[in-house]
Amino acid sequence: MLILCIRFMFMIREYLKLARSFNAALTGISPVMGAIAIGEFDPVLLTLLFITGFLGHTWGFVFNDIMDYRIDREEKELSDRPLISGTISINRAKVFASSALITALLLGFYISYTNTSLYPSFIILVCSAICVTIYDLISKKIPLTDIILALSVFLLILYGASVKTKSLDNVSLLAWIICLVGGVQVLFMNIVAGGLKDIENDYRRGANTLAVKLGVRVINKELHVSTTYRVIAYVIQLFNIGLVFLPFFIIPGFSDNHLLRFTQWVLLVSISAMMLFFSYKLLSNQLFHRDTMRKYIGLHYYTNFALAPVLLMGVTPWAIIITILPALGFVLSNLTLHGTLLQPKTM
Repeated sequence: MLILCIRFMFMIREYLKLARSFNAALTGISPVMGAIAIGEFDPVLLTLLFITGFLGHTWGFVFNDIMDYRIDREEKELSDRPLISGTISINRAKVFASSALITALLLGFYISYTNTSLYPSFIILVCSAICVTIYDLISKKIPLTDIILALSVFLLILYGASVKTKSLDNVSLLAWIICLVGGVQVLFMNIVAGGLKDIENDYRRGANTLAVKLGVRVINKELHVSTTYRVIAYVIQLFNIGLVFLPFFIIPGFSDNHLLRFTQWVLLVSISAMMLFFSYKLLSNQLFHRDTMRKYIGLHYYTNFALAPVLLMGVTPWAIIITILPALGFVLSNLTLHGTLLQPKTM
Protein backbone atom coordinates (compact mmCIF):
# COMPACT_ATOMS: atom_id res chain seq x y z
CA MET A 1 0.00 0.00 0.00
CA LEU A 2 2.82 2.37 0.91
CA ILE A 3 4.59 1.63 -2.37
CA LEU A 4 1.40 2.40 -4.31
CA CYS A 5 1.02 5.71 -2.47
CA ILE A 6 4.63 6.63 -3.23
CA ARG A 7 4.19 5.75 -6.92
CA PHE A 8 0.95 7.77 -7.03
CA MET A 9 2.62 10.82 -5.49
CA PHE A 10 5.53 10.47 -7.90
CA MET A 11 3.20 10.44 -10.91
CA ILE A 12 1.28 13.46 -9.59
CA ARG A 13 4.62 15.24 -9.31
CA GLU A 14 5.50 14.34 -12.90
CA TYR A 15 2.14 15.48 -14.26
CA LEU A 16 2.52 18.79 -12.41
CA LYS A 17 5.93 19.17 -14.08
CA LEU A 18 4.38 18.39 -17.45
CA ALA A 19 1.68 21.00 -16.87
CA ARG A 20 4.34 23.65 -16.07
CA SER A 21 2.74 24.30 -12.69
CA PHE A 22 5.41 26.88 -11.84
CA ASN A 23 3.63 29.51 -13.96
CA ALA A 24 0.16 27.98 -14.31
CA ALA A 25 -1.25 30.49 -11.83
CA LEU A 26 -0.35 33.30 -14.24
CA THR A 27 -2.64 31.89 -16.92
CA GLY A 28 -5.26 30.95 -14.34
CA ILE A 29 -5.40 34.54 -13.08
CA SER A 30 -5.89 35.93 -16.61
CA PRO A 31 -9.71 35.54 -16.86
CA VAL A 32 -9.97 36.56 -13.20
CA MET A 33 -8.34 39.91 -14.01
CA GLY A 34 -10.81 40.40 -16.85
CA ALA A 35 -13.73 39.83 -14.48
CA ILE A 36 -12.33 42.19 -11.83
CA ALA A 37 -11.80 44.86 -14.50
CA ILE A 38 -15.58 44.99 -15.04
CA GLY A 39 -16.28 45.05 -11.27
CA GLU A 40 -17.08 41.36 -10.75
CA PHE A 41 -16.01 40.06 -7.30
CA ASP A 42 -18.11 36.89 -6.77
CA PRO A 43 -15.56 34.45 -5.22
CA VAL A 44 -17.24 31.37 -6.69
CA LEU A 45 -17.20 32.79 -10.21
CA LEU A 46 -13.61 34.01 -9.86
CA THR A 47 -12.53 30.56 -8.64
CA LEU A 48 -14.21 28.85 -11.59
CA LEU A 49 -12.55 31.29 -13.98
CA PHE A 50 -9.18 30.55 -12.38
CA ILE A 51 -9.66 26.80 -12.82
CA THR A 52 -10.67 27.32 -16.45
CA GLY A 53 -7.52 29.35 -17.09
CA PHE A 54 -5.37 26.79 -15.24
CA LEU A 55 -6.74 23.95 -17.38
CA GLY A 56 -6.24 26.00 -20.54
CA HIS A 57 -2.63 26.54 -19.48
CA THR A 58 -2.21 22.79 -19.03
CA TRP A 59 -3.53 22.08 -22.52
CA GLY A 60 -1.29 24.66 -24.15
CA PHE A 61 1.96 23.60 -22.49
CA VAL A 62 1.46 19.84 -22.64
CA PHE A 63 0.45 19.93 -26.29
CA ASN A 64 3.44 22.18 -26.97
CA ASP A 65 5.76 19.63 -25.34
CA ILE A 66 4.24 16.89 -27.49
CA MET A 67 4.77 18.90 -30.67
CA ASP A 68 8.36 19.88 -29.73
CA TYR A 69 9.38 16.46 -28.43
CA ARG A 70 11.71 15.61 -31.33
CA ILE A 71 13.61 18.88 -30.92
CA ASP A 72 13.63 18.97 -27.11
CA ARG A 73 14.84 15.39 -26.61
CA GLU A 74 18.28 16.40 -27.94
CA GLU A 75 18.71 19.08 -25.28
CA LYS A 76 20.37 17.70 -22.10
CA GLU A 77 19.23 20.66 -19.99
CA LEU A 78 15.58 19.68 -20.62
CA SER A 79 16.06 16.18 -19.25
CA ASP A 80 13.79 16.96 -16.28
CA ARG A 81 10.77 17.32 -18.56
CA PRO A 82 8.62 14.18 -18.14
CA LEU A 83 8.37 13.44 -21.87
CA ILE A 84 12.15 13.67 -22.23
CA SER A 85 12.92 11.62 -19.11
CA GLY A 86 10.31 9.05 -20.11
CA THR A 87 8.32 9.17 -16.86
CA ILE A 88 5.22 10.02 -18.92
CA SER A 89 4.63 8.56 -22.36
CA ILE A 90 3.52 10.57 -25.37
CA ASN A 91 0.17 8.74 -25.43
CA ARG A 92 -0.51 9.48 -21.76
CA ALA A 93 0.46 13.09 -22.32
CA LYS A 94 -2.05 13.29 -25.18
CA VAL A 95 -4.81 11.93 -22.92
CA PHE A 96 -3.81 14.37 -20.15
CA ALA A 97 -3.77 17.36 -22.49
CA SER A 98 -7.05 16.45 -24.16
CA SER A 99 -8.73 15.93 -20.79
CA ALA A 100 -7.58 19.37 -19.62
CA LEU A 101 -8.90 21.02 -22.80
CA ILE A 102 -12.27 19.25 -22.70
CA THR A 103 -12.72 20.01 -18.99
CA ALA A 104 -11.80 23.69 -19.54
CA LEU A 105 -14.33 24.02 -22.36
CA LEU A 106 -17.08 22.24 -20.40
CA LEU A 107 -16.44 24.46 -17.38
CA GLY A 108 -16.35 27.54 -19.63
CA PHE A 109 -19.66 26.44 -21.18
CA TYR A 110 -21.19 26.11 -17.71
CA ILE A 111 -19.92 29.53 -16.58
CA SER A 112 -21.24 31.27 -19.70
CA TYR A 113 -24.58 29.44 -19.72
CA THR A 114 -25.34 30.12 -16.04
CA ASN A 115 -24.25 33.76 -16.03
CA THR A 116 -25.54 35.24 -19.28
CA SER A 117 -25.46 33.31 -22.54
CA LEU A 118 -23.00 31.36 -24.66
CA TYR A 119 -22.33 34.41 -26.83
CA PRO A 120 -20.00 36.16 -26.64
CA SER A 121 -18.08 34.69 -23.67
CA PHE A 122 -17.96 30.97 -24.55
CA ILE A 123 -17.18 31.72 -28.21
CA ILE A 124 -14.28 33.90 -27.04
CA LEU A 125 -12.96 31.04 -24.88
CA VAL A 126 -13.14 28.64 -27.82
CA CYS A 127 -11.25 31.13 -30.01
CA SER A 128 -8.58 31.41 -27.31
CA ALA A 129 -8.17 27.62 -27.27
CA ILE A 130 -7.94 27.55 -31.07
CA CYS A 131 -5.19 30.19 -31.03
CA VAL A 132 -3.15 28.19 -28.50
CA THR A 133 -3.53 25.05 -30.59
CA ILE A 134 -2.48 26.78 -33.81
CA TYR A 135 0.53 28.26 -32.05
CA ASP A 136 1.67 24.87 -30.75
CA LEU A 137 1.33 23.36 -34.22
CA ILE A 138 3.41 25.95 -36.10
CA SER A 139 5.53 27.86 -33.54
CA LYS A 140 8.83 26.27 -34.59
CA LYS A 141 8.04 26.53 -38.29
CA ILE A 142 6.88 30.11 -38.86
CA PRO A 143 8.39 33.27 -37.27
CA LEU A 144 6.21 35.68 -35.28
CA THR A 145 3.57 33.09 -34.42
CA ASP A 146 4.12 34.54 -30.93
CA ILE A 147 1.41 37.03 -31.92
CA ILE A 148 -1.07 34.15 -32.07
CA LEU A 149 -0.18 33.09 -28.52
CA ALA A 150 -0.46 36.71 -27.32
CA LEU A 151 -3.91 36.84 -28.95
CA SER A 152 -4.94 33.70 -27.07
CA VAL A 153 -4.16 35.36 -23.71
CA PHE A 154 -5.86 38.58 -24.86
CA LEU A 155 -8.98 36.49 -25.57
CA LEU A 156 -8.69 34.58 -22.29
CA ILE A 157 -8.75 37.85 -20.32
CA LEU A 158 -11.60 39.11 -22.52
CA TYR A 159 -13.47 35.89 -21.76
CA GLY A 160 -13.35 36.74 -18.05
CA ALA A 161 -14.53 40.28 -18.78
CA SER A 162 -17.45 39.07 -20.90
CA VAL A 163 -19.04 36.35 -18.74
CA LYS A 164 -21.51 38.84 -17.26
CA THR A 165 -22.28 40.69 -20.49
CA LYS A 166 -24.39 39.90 -23.54
CA SER A 167 -22.44 42.22 -25.80
CA LEU A 168 -18.83 43.25 -26.14
CA ASP A 169 -20.10 46.84 -26.12
CA ASN A 170 -20.61 46.41 -22.37
CA VAL A 171 -16.98 45.46 -21.70
CA SER A 172 -15.31 48.37 -19.90
CA LEU A 173 -12.45 50.37 -21.37
CA LEU A 174 -10.27 49.28 -18.45
CA ALA A 175 -10.96 45.64 -19.29
CA TRP A 176 -9.86 46.19 -22.91
CA ILE A 177 -6.65 47.79 -21.66
CA ILE A 178 -6.02 44.86 -19.29
CA CYS A 179 -6.50 42.52 -22.26
CA LEU A 180 -3.87 44.48 -24.21
CA VAL A 181 -1.47 44.52 -21.25
CA GLY A 182 -1.75 40.74 -20.87
CA GLY A 183 -1.30 40.16 -24.59
CA VAL A 184 1.76 42.41 -24.83
CA GLN A 185 3.31 40.77 -21.76
CA VAL A 186 2.96 37.34 -23.35
CA LEU A 187 4.35 38.69 -26.62
CA PHE A 188 7.52 39.79 -24.82
CA MET A 189 7.84 36.60 -22.81
CA ASN A 190 7.53 34.47 -25.91
CA ILE A 191 9.57 36.53 -28.39
CA VAL A 192 12.34 37.50 -25.98
CA ALA A 193 12.39 35.27 -22.90
CA GLY A 194 11.25 32.16 -24.73
CA GLY A 195 13.37 32.91 -27.77
CA LEU A 196 16.54 33.35 -25.69
CA LYS A 197 16.17 30.35 -23.42
CA ASP A 198 15.62 28.02 -26.41
CA ILE A 199 18.03 29.68 -28.83
CA GLU A 200 20.87 27.15 -28.60
CA ASN A 201 18.66 24.18 -29.44
CA ASP A 202 16.42 26.09 -31.86
CA TYR A 203 19.36 27.35 -33.92
CA ARG A 204 21.09 23.98 -33.98
CA ARG A 205 17.91 22.18 -35.03
CA GLY A 206 16.87 24.79 -37.59
CA ALA A 207 13.73 26.08 -35.85
CA ASN A 208 12.20 29.03 -37.69
CA THR A 209 11.71 31.39 -34.73
CA LEU A 210 12.04 35.18 -34.72
CA ALA A 211 15.17 35.02 -32.55
CA VAL A 212 16.87 32.75 -35.09
CA LYS A 213 15.71 34.94 -38.00
CA LEU A 214 17.05 38.10 -36.34
CA GLY A 215 20.52 36.65 -35.88
CA VAL A 216 20.55 35.59 -32.23
CA ARG A 217 23.16 32.85 -31.90
CA VAL A 218 25.02 30.70 -29.40
CA ILE A 219 28.56 29.98 -30.60
CA ASN A 220 30.84 28.00 -28.29
CA LYS A 221 28.48 28.80 -25.42
CA GLU A 222 28.78 32.54 -26.14
CA LEU A 223 25.45 34.32 -26.57
CA HIS A 224 25.25 36.83 -29.43
CA VAL A 225 22.15 39.06 -29.41
CA SER A 226 21.59 41.28 -32.44
CA THR A 227 20.84 44.98 -32.09
CA THR A 228 17.54 44.58 -33.92
CA TYR A 229 16.44 41.94 -31.45
CA ARG A 230 17.36 44.16 -28.49
CA VAL A 231 15.44 47.11 -29.97
CA ILE A 232 12.33 44.97 -30.49
CA ALA A 233 12.57 43.72 -26.90
CA TYR A 234 12.76 47.20 -25.37
CA VAL A 235 10.07 48.63 -27.67
CA ILE A 236 7.65 45.92 -26.52
CA GLN A 237 8.55 46.64 -22.89
CA LEU A 238 8.07 50.40 -23.21
CA PHE A 239 4.74 49.92 -25.00
CA ASN A 240 3.64 47.64 -22.17
CA ILE A 241 4.61 50.26 -19.57
CA GLY A 242 2.78 52.96 -21.53
CA LEU A 243 -0.40 50.86 -21.53
CA VAL A 244 -0.52 50.50 -17.74
CA PHE A 245 -0.36 54.27 -17.23
CA LEU A 246 -2.95 54.98 -19.94
CA PRO A 247 -6.13 54.54 -17.80
CA PHE A 248 -5.08 57.39 -15.50
CA PHE A 249 -5.31 59.77 -18.46
CA ILE A 250 -8.20 58.48 -20.59
CA ILE A 251 -10.71 56.96 -18.13
CA PRO A 252 -12.69 59.64 -16.25
CA GLY A 253 -12.73 59.09 -12.50
CA PHE A 254 -10.29 56.19 -12.61
CA SER A 255 -8.51 55.80 -9.25
CA ASP A 256 -9.69 59.23 -8.05
CA ASN A 257 -8.52 58.66 -4.48
CA HIS A 258 -5.29 60.67 -4.23
CA LEU A 259 -3.55 58.30 -1.79
CA LEU A 260 -4.48 55.26 -3.87
CA ARG A 261 -3.35 56.93 -7.09
CA PHE A 262 -0.02 57.90 -5.50
CA THR A 263 0.47 54.32 -4.25
CA GLN A 264 -0.30 52.91 -7.69
CA TRP A 265 2.14 55.26 -9.41
CA VAL A 266 4.93 54.43 -6.95
CA LEU A 267 4.34 50.71 -7.42
CA LEU A 268 4.02 50.92 -11.21
CA VAL A 269 7.20 52.98 -11.58
CA SER A 270 9.12 50.64 -9.26
CA ILE A 271 7.86 47.49 -10.97
CA SER A 272 8.54 48.92 -14.42
CA ALA A 273 12.13 49.76 -13.42
CA MET A 274 12.69 46.24 -12.09
CA MET A 275 11.16 44.74 -15.22
CA LEU A 276 13.51 46.73 -17.46
CA PHE A 277 16.46 45.75 -15.27
CA PHE A 278 15.66 42.03 -15.60
CA SER A 279 15.21 42.52 -19.35
CA TYR A 280 18.66 44.11 -19.50
CA LYS A 281 20.19 41.23 -17.54
CA LEU A 282 18.50 38.72 -19.83
CA LEU A 283 19.65 40.45 -23.02
CA SER A 284 23.17 41.26 -21.88
CA ASN A 285 24.32 37.76 -20.91
CA GLN A 286 27.55 37.02 -22.71
CA LEU A 287 27.60 33.31 -21.90
CA PHE A 288 24.60 31.09 -22.59
CA HIS A 289 23.68 29.33 -19.38
CA ARG A 290 20.14 28.02 -19.26
CA ASP A 291 19.87 28.12 -15.46
CA THR A 292 20.85 31.80 -15.46
CA MET A 293 18.25 32.43 -18.17
CA ARG A 294 15.65 30.60 -16.09
CA LYS A 295 16.40 32.77 -13.06
CA TYR A 296 15.99 36.09 -14.87
CA ILE A 297 12.99 34.88 -16.84
CA GLY A 298 11.32 33.78 -13.60
CA LEU A 299 12.01 37.15 -12.00
CA HIS A 300 10.75 38.92 -15.10
CA TYR A 301 7.55 36.85 -15.16
CA TYR A 302 6.43 38.18 -11.83
CA THR A 303 7.51 41.77 -12.09
CA ASN A 304 5.89 41.88 -15.52
CA PHE A 305 2.72 40.22 -14.25
CA ALA A 306 2.42 42.52 -11.21
CA LEU A 307 1.66 45.55 -13.41
CA ALA A 308 -1.92 44.56 -14.24
CA PRO A 309 -3.04 43.78 -10.65
CA VAL A 310 -1.58 47.11 -9.47
CA LEU A 311 -3.58 48.81 -12.22
CA LEU A 312 -6.70 46.94 -11.08
CA MET A 313 -6.33 48.53 -7.65
CA GLY A 314 -8.20 51.41 -9.30
CA VAL A 315 -11.26 49.11 -9.22
CA THR A 316 -10.56 47.58 -5.81
CA PRO A 317 -7.44 47.97 -3.64
CA TRP A 318 -7.72 44.25 -2.84
CA ALA A 319 -6.63 43.43 -6.40
CA ILE A 320 -3.03 43.66 -5.16
CA ILE A 321 -3.60 40.26 -3.52
CA ILE A 322 -3.62 38.70 -6.99
CA THR A 323 0.11 39.33 -7.26
CA ILE A 324 0.77 37.01 -4.32
CA LEU A 325 -0.82 33.84 -5.71
CA PRO A 326 1.35 33.35 -8.83
CA ALA A 327 4.54 34.26 -6.96
CA LEU A 328 3.66 31.85 -4.16
CA GLY A 329 2.78 29.14 -6.68
CA PHE A 330 6.05 29.75 -8.54
CA VAL A 331 8.21 29.36 -5.42
CA LEU A 332 6.32 26.37 -3.99
CA SER A 333 6.28 24.58 -7.35
CA ASN A 334 10.01 25.08 -7.82
CA LEU A 335 10.85 23.94 -4.29
CA THR A 336 8.69 20.82 -4.35
CA LEU A 337 9.19 19.75 -7.97
CA HIS A 338 12.69 20.98 -8.84
CA GLY A 339 14.49 21.70 -5.56
CA THR A 340 15.23 25.28 -6.63
CA LEU A 341 13.83 28.69 -5.73
CA LEU A 342 13.77 30.61 -9.02
CA GLN A 343 14.92 28.13 -11.67
CA PRO A 344 12.22 25.72 -12.90
CA LYS A 345 14.10 22.95 -14.70
CA THR A 346 11.22 22.26 -17.09
CA MET A 347 11.34 25.85 -18.46
